[in-house]
Amino acid sequence: MSEKLPCDFEQCKKNDGGDVEMNKGGVVGDSVGTIEGCFYKKGEDMSNLKTLLSSKDMTWETPQDFFDELDKEFHFTLDPCATPETAKCKKFYTKEDNGLIHHWIGETVFCNPPYGSQIKHWVKKCHDESSRAKVVMLIPARTDTIYFHTHIYHIAEIRFVKGRLKFGGKQKGSGSAPFPSMIVIFNKLLNKPKLKED
Repeated sequence: MSEKLPCDFEQCKKNDGGDVEMNKGGVVGDSVGTIEGCFYKKGEDMSNLKTLLSSKDMTWETPQDFFDELDKEFHFTLDPCATPETAKCKKFYTKEDNGLIHHWIGETVFCNPPYGSQIKHWVKKCHDESSRAKVVMLIPARTDTIYFHTHIYHIAEIRFVKGRLKFGGKQKGSGSAPFPSMIVIFNKLLNKPKLKED
């Protein structure tokens, strides 16, 4: 097992909107509901964790080659979580546009949402819009969350990404994700949800 080190922040945001309290050593336990991202392999840079988990930041750009491979399969038409610099589709919504309040009827959507407390709202939105659009999400592979079991598990196709993605973008601190990722495909036309490794 790889040696793991605790993150050096006093508190990390939990993705379902709550907080995870750490002990004096800054360590979060392995029990259900803790954040995998609070632990790093020895030698990994921890400077990007606080920003990456913040729902206020939207500039963690999906790696272009990673997106291109998905786009070959799905032919995306809408990016609802973007900035003009990071948008992956000609049609996109910024934080000011608020993609959560728009209908996505007839679109093929690529959604890489903010990874903070608002992620649960984006997962629900993607689930709900899948009755009128095909929606593909890139999110942390956190299978212990309420939103995973409510809106993803046994409902959507899940593809676990091998290794850690290295996010792009101009923001200082961009780098490898401190957690594993998964692709979630919402499509009500799918006969059966699938669970597989990418």
